[in-house]
Amino acid sequence: MLKNVENIGKKFEVKDVKSGYAMNFLIPKNLARPATKEALIWLEMQKEIEAKKSEEDLAKIQELASALDDQEISIFVKTGAKGELYESITAQKIVDKIKEMGFEVKKNQIDLLKPIKETGEFQIKIKLEHNLEAEIKLIVNEEVHE
Repeated sequence: MLKNVENIGKKFEVKDVKSGYAMNFLIPKNLARPATKEALIWLEMQKEIEAKKSEEDLAKIQELASALDDQEISIFVKTGAKGELYESITAQKIVDKIKEMGFEVKKNQIDLLKPIKETGEFQIKIKLEHNLEAEIKLIVNEEVHE
């Protein structure tokens, strides 16, 4: 299999299918190729390349997780007379602040159930690939007016 095909098999698996299905559908659509000796050698090489790439990716994500873990991020916002925020702190604002620190995360990785609408300290989880997580401390401060 060259790609995942529902109810048939996953990428890089060797599967037995009816020859008509293979010749008329899977092979012409470049979803599979015949399991020749050369194809099986190529398959093993591809599996090794994928495994190495996955290991490298995991190492990068582990490095990012340990670098982010326990970081403190401060965001200053304008507040009203009673201390209410004029703007909510959203996942995007947190991502922007993290990027300023030199880290690359996506908005959907910030585990924020609802925007933050008050000053204070908040523990924010960042869910990374490979089921890794980091936790940062977000400090929302009132902007000082001079």
